[in-house]
Parts: sequence; structure tokens; C-alpha cells
Amino acid sequence: MLNCAGFLYSNHALRAMITRFIRSSEVEEVLIHGERIKDYPADKPYPSCLLLKFVNGRPLHVVVSQNADTGECIVITCYEPDPNVWRNLILKKKYYIYDVCNL
Repeated sequence: MLNCAGFLYSNHALRAMITRFIRSSEVEEVLIHGERIKDYPADKPYPSCLLLKFVNGRPLHVVVSQNADTGECIVITCYEPDPNVWRNLILKKKYYIYDVCNL
């Protein structure tokens, strides 16, 4: 979950949204209410993170960075996680298990 002053979308993110039928409202739902599942502190120009949230019954991953000066969130990409890669997700210490076979 991030406290975003606004939302910016990279060209890559916009292309991903179009080809994957992901609406900006769904991405923003992930940004506002999603669980942080991985941090990328070495990313430039700003550190980024991977967020997950189930939106309208489907899991969505959003990779986002935040401009430290303005507070704007910059969406780098978004996608539905590949079930072969993300068969079981353990979120933080809550141990929520997401088993794609049960969807």
C-alpha cells in the first residue's frame, strides 16, 4: 500500500494495460490497497516494489516506484501473475496462500 500524491504511467505500463485488458482503476486499486510482496531498492531513478491485490476476482501485480520529491507513484508495469511462477504466494507474515488451482 502506498500513499500516492498522483499517478503516472510509463509507456510500458500503458501498453501492458491495453494488451492485458487492465483498467487504470484496477491498477490504482492495487496501488492504494495492495500488499507489498517484493522490494527493489537498487532500482533507478527511484526504488520500486511489487504489489499484489485481487481486483474483480483476479490477481494483479503492479511494479511501482515513488518520486521522493513529489510523492507521485510511477507505474512501471502491471500484469496477472503467471500461475506457474506464482503458484503459492506468501504475503508478509500473514501467510495468506494463493493457490491458483482453486480459482
